[in-house]
Amino acid sequence: MAKEDPGHQFIEHPLPPLYDEHSRILILGSFPSIKTREAGFFYGHPQNRFWPMMSALLQIVPPLAAADPERTAKIMLASGIAIWDSIGACEIIGSSDSSIRNVVPNDFEQIFAATGISQVFCNGAAAYQYYKKYQPARPQIKVRKMPSTSPANAVKSLAALIADWSVILDYL
Repeated sequence: MAKEDPGHQFIEHPLPPLYDEHSRILILGSFPSIKTREAGFFYGHPQNRFWPMMSALLQIVPPLAAADPERTAKIMLASGIAIWDSIGACEIIGSSDSSIRNVVPNDFEQIFAATGISQVFCNGAAAYQYYKKYQPARPQIKVRKMPSTSPANAVKSLAALIADWSVILDYL
């Protein structure tokens, strides 16, 4: 008899996608971390460099923050940026992308039908891997793997992330 793994939990994605008809790019994470689920807004871990990076790229002062979701969402939408995750539900241990299994992918049809998105930027390898694995090829939409802004990707400095991610500005 197989022994049940007590560490994995099946979790459904708690956040709706952030987009509107003006969205031109979609930024995808893999699946919300524990801190993000607690914060109730994307990239809610205080050590995640996503919001400081986006603030620098978009020249937003004071900086964007998960702690101010209404303002942050409004600025992202006004900038043409949609945000969501590749995975709609999965079994996961804590916040570890490497522990993800039994994936239920998110459905992007409604987002793509309602927007002019032509470019998807995946925040890290897991987001890219799961998007490519589960989503049908859409020739009109290009997909690009970007370096993760997660605190687990400590090898990349904030300055390096800003430089790498500056390519998104070409699509806004």
